[in-house]
Amino acid sequence: MNPLGWLPYRRVWVRGPSMAPTLKDGDVVLVRNGRTPRAGDVVVVTWVTRPHQLSIKRVTRRNGDGWHVEGDNPYGSTDSRGLGPAQVHGVVVARIWPHPRRLSSR
Repeated sequence: MNPLGWLPYRRVWVRGPSMAPTLKDGDVVLVRNGRTPRAGDVVVVTWVTRPHQLSIKRVTRRNGDGWHVEGDNPYGSTDSRGLGPAQVHGVVVARIWPHPRRLSSR
């Protein structure tokens, strides 16, 4: 079951510093549910060791059965460097609050 639910889009609240400066604690993003990511996309993920914790990270590459993802802030991010491959559940398409803008791949 997808932790983002069955609707095609979902709002997600950003918590923590791992995606700074792209996204900051308190930002609200719009996520496209079930979309296949490309390298550079910002995505919502879970890990096998943390199946109930949603995290927002950036895809760097496909990694076996999952995806290698990293936070934009290497000093404030727990990501695939320590947790291994992630399961991607959706792609962040836009920040909708506080300053709306589309997000693009790096």
